[in-house]
Amino acid sequence: MSEELNAKIKKQGLNKGLILGIIMGVLKILLFYFMTTMATSLLGIIGGPILFTMIIPIVIAVLLCSDLRKNVGGFWDFRQAVSGIFVMFIVAYVVSYLLSDVLFPMVIEPDMVNKMEQAMIATMTNVMEKANADQATIDKALDDVHKQLDAQKNVSIGGRIQSFAIGLIFAFILALIFAAIFKKERPLYLTEDGLKEPTV
Repeated sequence: MSEELNAKIKKQGLNKGLILGIIMGVLKILLFYFMTTMATSLLGIIGGPILFTMIIPIVIAVLLCSDLRKNVGGFWDFRQAVSGIFVMFIVAYVVSYLLSDVLFPMVIEPDMVNKMEQAMIATMTNVMEKANADQATIDKALDDVHKQLDAQKNVSIGGRIQSFAIGLIFAFILALIFAAIFKKERPLYLTEDGLKEPTV
């Protein structure tokens, strides 16, 4: 029974991970278009990434974790919760990466980084001019933007591997946090032989 449940948890985690990964990938693509066409203020530059890459994905992850627990019978211990949620997050991370960082720039937006750079420079220049910043301050801020985006353009294979490894560690930490929240032990019942789990 336990092995069957563990297999079911991982299978459901895989399914939910595919859903979460597709949603995260689409959100990152939408973020690109938001940043290059609609983000014309400092609030947009800061708030857009927070909304599209943190708030919405976390809300969806919470809903999927709840549904995952429901689909495996409504009860799982901490270890089982970590297992299922970690599978979900890893699959989501890989699917999102392939969709938004590999497929999208290769097929739809090969000039994605340059477009993002131009949009951010235009927005930051506009914001700083409205704030009456002097030209030296504006030039320094734009130089920082250039350096950050140049680093994204020239990512080595080693850098990508390191980034992926960090992503795995982060996914595991998140899985531990979510598992602590969503774990739900099966209730025990008092019998003549002591405390026992109810039979299903």
